[in-house]
Amino acid sequence: MKRRNIRHFQDRFFAFGGGILCLCPFFRGSRLLVLCASILIASCASNLAPTTSLNQPPSQKIQHHTVSKGETLYSIAWRYGRDFKELAAINRIAAPYRIFPGQRLALTGRVPAPVRTQPVKQAQAPKKVTRKTVVSPKKAPAKVVKKSSIPDRNNFDIKWQWPVRGRILARYQANNPLRKGVDIAGKKGESVQAAADGTVIYAGSALRGYGKLLIIKHSEEFLSAYAHNDKLLVGEGAKIRAGQRIAELGSSGTDRDMLHFEIRKNGQPVDPLVYLP
Repeated sequence: MKRRNIRHFQDRFFAFGGGILCLCPFFRGSRLLVLCASILIASCASNLAPTTSLNQPPSQKIQHHTVSKGETLYSIAWRYGRDFKELAAINRIAAPYRIFPGQRLALTGRVPAPVRTQPVKQAQAPKKVTRKTVVSPKKAPAKVVKKSSIPDRNNFDIKWQWPVRGRILARYQANNPLRKGVDIAGKKGESVQAAADGTVIYAGSALRGYGKLLIIKHSEEFLSAYAHNDKLLVGEGAKIRAGQRIAELGSSGTDRDMLHFEIRKNGQPVDPLVYLP
């Protein structure tokens, strides 16, 4: 009797369980799903490529720059190797090229063409013709001044000189972005002199990799830079004479005492040794 009751209880239990499995497809196919998932995970794991072999996304050229505190239009143009006049024209910024933190500057684009205006012709009153009875003496012909003999102030020759005397540690390389100028060895506190007459257009340390930096404008074409100084002795807007003491040599932004010196023509780095005596 007891065995019959136990058997009956087992039959009712399995029937109840079977009913649940019939009513719930999730429970009914759980074993099959687990088996399929295990096979799928094993096959995917065997085909995964190492992360080192995955292709990196292509680099994108920077189109805009957001101005940070301490930056000037000159320092931003210097950072991206652009001519400050062209950068100002693209963003329609007039001299003296004032910018402010948070301002978004376009680094590429068309330079707007200057607007040409035709001169307005003014009506002139008719000239009265008068007859002269007095015969004037003959005058000597006027001397013709050749245009080539008139000096052009925009194309004057800059007389360059060495900003510091020392052993050259690294030379300029046209195809190397880390060799845009020359590195000259020196001692901390040694005088750094201006390489030519000009105006200081940047004095600060906001330009990454240059430490305490001075940029001097010598003409509409030429700029020069003096980097890794220990101390700056002149500020922005100062008028500088060639040979004037403008900074003290140091190691800011680098691991040894030296001066990094650059010359740029129309925003592009050039070999300073071509211009220095």
